[in-house]
Amino acid sequence: MGFHFKGKKKALVLFASPNSQGHTRKLLEGFLRDFREDQDWMIEEINVYEKNLHPCIGCKACAKKEGCAFDDFDEIDHALRQSDLLVIASPIYSASFPSPMKALLDRTQRYFEARFSLGLKPPIKKHRKAVLLLSMGSQEDFGVEVATYQLQRAFTVMNTELCGCAVWQETDRGEERKGEALHAAQALALEIRGEI
Repeated sequence: MGFHFKGKKKALVLFASPNSQGHTRKLLEGFLRDFREDQDWMIEEINVYEKNLHPCIGCKACAKKEGCAFDDFDEIDHALRQSDLLVIASPIYSASFPSPMKALLDRTQRYFEARFSLGLKPPIKKHRKAVLLLSMGSQEDFGVEVATYQLQRAFTVMNTELCGCAVWQETDRGEERKGEALHAAQALALEIRGEI
């Protein structure tokens, strides 16, 4: 599923919801609408739940050699290195990412070790921008703050810059705030497309 088309910009979507057609999907599609219509862009999506990544076990294999003791992250690593834009679409569960997305973030330890144990500066050569799309049942900002902080930590060694976040709050009320959320996602998409 890699990208092999010259001249196209590449967006990698990490979809981290167990509900394939829920609020998170609707927010993502609102963000991607203009990207899908733009012939200059290709989109690759990885379903984080379906990947079922092995959790990091702190074995330090990545401190001795670039990579990981488990090869199930290699597809994500390959797609990430090729991407110009990283899109993370996730619900907020218990004030953070759901466990499959948290497992993915824990596996980015390989980039910290590449930087600080193996001396690779930067561990990923190509720079990319990133956006965060979140859906949440409540209207608390704390979950957004936690998710943003976790991403920014990982991005420090991934040559990745978090450029914006769109949030669909109060999904427990159904689609009451859908218009507001989609407007925010589409505005973010317009801004990002103008920068890349």
